[in-house]
Amino acid sequence: MKKMSDLTYHYGLKMRIYPSSQQKKIIDLNGNITRTVYNKMVAIDQELYQLKQIKLPIASILLRIEELKKRKQPSYLANHYRYLLNPLIDSQAIANAKQNYQKAWKMFRKVHRTGTPKFHKKGYRLSYQTNGHYKKDDELSVYTGNLCFLDHKHIKLPKLGRLRVAGSHRRIIDKKKDIRIGTVTVSKDSADRYFVSMQLGSDTPFVNKLARTNSQIGIDLNTENFLTTSEGQVIDNPRYYRIIKGRLAKAQRTLSRRQRRAKKEKRSLRSSKNYQKQRRLVAKIHDKIRNQRNNFLNTNSTRLINNHDLIVAENLRSKNMLKNHALALSISDVGWRSFLQKLAYKANLYQRTFIVVHPKNTTQTCHDCGFIMGSGNTEKLTLKDREWTCPACQTHHIRDVNAAKNILSKGLKQLEKA
Repeated sequence: MKKMSDLTYHYGLKMRIYPSSQQKKIIDLNGNITRTVYNKMVAIDQELYQLKQIKLPIASILLRIEELKKRKQPSYLANHYRYLLNPLIDSQAIANAKQNYQKAWKMFRKVHRTGTPKFHKKGYRLSYQTNGHYKKDDELSVYTGNLCFLDHKHIKLPKLGRLRVAGSHRRIIDKKKDIRIGTVTVSKDSADRYFVSMQLGSDTPFVNKLARTNSQIGIDLNTENFLTTSEGQVIDNPRYYRIIKGRLAKAQRTLSRRQRRAKKEKRSLRSSKNYQKQRRLVAKIHDKIRNQRNNFLNTNSTRLINNHDLIVAENLRSKNMLKNHALALSISDVGWRSFLQKLAYKANLYQRTFIVVHPKNTTQTCHDCGFIMGSGNTEKLTLKDREWTCPACQTHHIRDVNAAKNILSKGLKQLEKA
């Protein structure tokens, strides 16, 4: 059977699971062990670094260095920390924790921005990874292997056994049979809900190729509206956070009050039932905002991908724009970066073309004659100027539509050069 890396097409699938009380304990155990192993690797490397700074070749220090190097090896780590031999612990969870630690170092050496690996703090969220294994004579299917679907409503996971699932997985597994399950992530969110995410691989596409539309479009993302297209279509910004922030603030004040009361009575927050009940309520409000925004972004990105062969957008630097305190809330609420990421992966999935261009002068340039506002004796357009007339050719522009047309023109030029 082919490995995941040898398969041509890959797809991600996330489903909610409903574990029993015993299964929840096993998930929590594996999630905490994953965090512990990662932190042990961080501690070992930090101690090794400090010991190597000592110039004098002291015998005890050299012995300690050798001991720490051996402890990083898989067999020695389990022998030193005996609780890792618990039969309820998934060995793949430990192996993946070590692998993720190595990936964190590789990422640091590659980009030098993400920082060296740090200790993972214990929180209400947790997750661990496991892998599907197949025998040589197993058929390539989601119903074979140690990690598989039992039917449309149940899956089998190592150490957990049979689990009930809910999600949109049927539209995938009903159409295709030649699917291999790769890495699987079991997680718990801050509202104490459990999920499983699967990496799927196949030699045939997971989705059908879309028919060509011979349509090209540029999109301008802004805070006034969510986006404006080069065809003049305007999609309003739903502002989900602004609508619900009053209710969220009230829930957070109640949570803070219960936290102060528990600390005053010297009770642990994890054992305080009223605090935990309110914490889950706050988490569910945050999750509602996240789900509403995610559904909105998915709907609009899918519509653009379905109806156009080429989509061009600005390469916005949200991190830099968030430094403007007057616009920070509007920018973070709209979800520009997530929207661009969705367009990128859906364009690749459905074989469309999506490119981003530099936003320089897309707003200030007249699409008809190319005059740039701010040149000569003219002043630059401000955020208040939603409509303007070009002083060179006297063409009246709607600010965002003109910007979208300039973005599309930039994209077409970029394609010609490529």
